[in-house]
Amino acid sequence: MGGLPTLLGCALVCNAPAHGAQAGGSTTPTLGEALAPSDSAQMELTEHLRRIGAVFYGAWWCPACFRQKSLFGQQAGDRLPYVECDKTKEGRERCQEAGIKAYPTWVLGSKRVEGVQTIEELKLWSGYAKTPAGGTTP
Repeated sequence: MGGLPTLLGCALVCNAPAHGAQAGGSTTPTLGEALAPSDSAQMELTEHLRRIGAVFYGAWWCPACFRQKSLFGQQAGDRLPYVECDKTKEGRERCQEAGIKAYPTWVLGSKRVEGVQTIEELKLWSGYAKTPAGGTTP
């Protein structure tokens, strides 16, 4: 079953609109559709990443990029701050200017990480801290 999401991702992205197109309002239409719904933690992290200016660079043909999006679930994955690096001349130029060498790559100011990042790794990398019910940050 490990290959199924990748296969479905390819089947879904092959006819996806170019970067910038609004397929159902998704910021990541070229990566296909995540298979599971998002939970509140995934949605909150996506909004945090957008708010602080983090950027997720990827390519429509990249199975790891589809896996990265899928870790966020459907709704949060559709709102990721994504730049498609291989569909349009503008996207290729933007990724070249950002020095993107591998997919996926996350960039936040001068910080960058390459490869699929877990939700927990992205929380640490981005400085995300959710205050627990007790009112203090761990």
